[in-house]
Amino acid sequence: MTVTDPFHVSREKARALGQVAVLMGGDSAERSISLKSGQAVTDALRAAGVDAHAVDVQGTAILRLAAEKTFDRCFIALHGRGGEDGTVQAILDQAGFPYTGSGVLASALGMDKLRTKYTFAGAGLPTPSFRLMRSADEAAAILGELRAPLGIKPAREGSSIGICRAETVAELQDAYAQACEYDPLVLVEEWITGSEYTVSILGDQALPVIGLATDHTFYDFEAKYLSDDTHYMLPSGLDAGDEQRIRRLSLDAFRVIDGCGWGRVDVMQNAAGEFWLLEVNTIPGMTDHSLVPMAAEAAGIGFRELCVRILEQSLEAQP
Repeated sequence: MTVTDPFHVSREKARALGQVAVLMGGDSAERSISLKSGQAVTDALRAAGVDAHAVDVQGTAILRLAAEKTFDRCFIALHGRGGEDGTVQAILDQAGFPYTGSGVLASALGMDKLRTKYTFAGAGLPTPSFRLMRSADEAAAILGELRAPLGIKPAREGSSIGICRAETVAELQDAYAQACEYDPLVLVEEWITGSEYTVSILGDQALPVIGLATDHTFYDFEAKYLSDDTHYMLPSGLDAGDEQRIRRLSLDAFRVIDGCGWGRVDVMQNAAGEFWLLEVNTIPGMTDHSLVPMAAEAAGIGFRELCVRILEQSLEAQP
């Protein structure tokens, strides 16, 4: 993020935006990351001249906020269940609060990796072969249907929490047990070996593609938020044709789940040069390790402006 950022809203714009609650924290497994994202957004909005207030919505705080109607709109910086899955969006819709990002449908779909993949497959978008795993006893049958190695994921967690890689029946059973600690709904998909990319979405625009490289087995929680040796390629290293192709594919993926406002799409490219959709994030991280601010910076959009542009989209929802 840029250290010196001169971006500032006009008085008219500040009045139009009113008092803004930046919703953060919550109760999910991603609480700590959400607190960092929310504080970064709050600081940026304030520095840009917006009347922004950090609000930790742990427990029933979101219900009190909706009932009291102290604020004019909400910037949702919640990650994981309860905040990114349509729950908060439904409460705010019912209370008549404008808010940032996707609505209930896209939020629920984006949070549920299994249903996202059903949606991709139904729309004819490329995504790795997959199936739902209901018990450890299905390990041998799944290995007979899908090509190893496999990725095992809790279907409704984010930030790569609970994800494992498996090649044998024993490894798949162990991975299933670990995933079940986070969610009884467990997704198993073929592991794509190749280059990983992420495409940030802002409004109707796909921002510059970022290539990811890490010494970890994959771009896991530590690589995302803690490690200093994760490599971000910006430019991505793709040729111009592939850069445009992956941007179009990511916009298609975002739109097919009814995403709006902003988000991020994660994509793999295999050795044959084919792109494969992994998932859609409807409320990506906004920390100092986060990818959306990095892509925005490459497009000439500083962090303050990015936060304001995301917030401004909530004006369209004004009753």
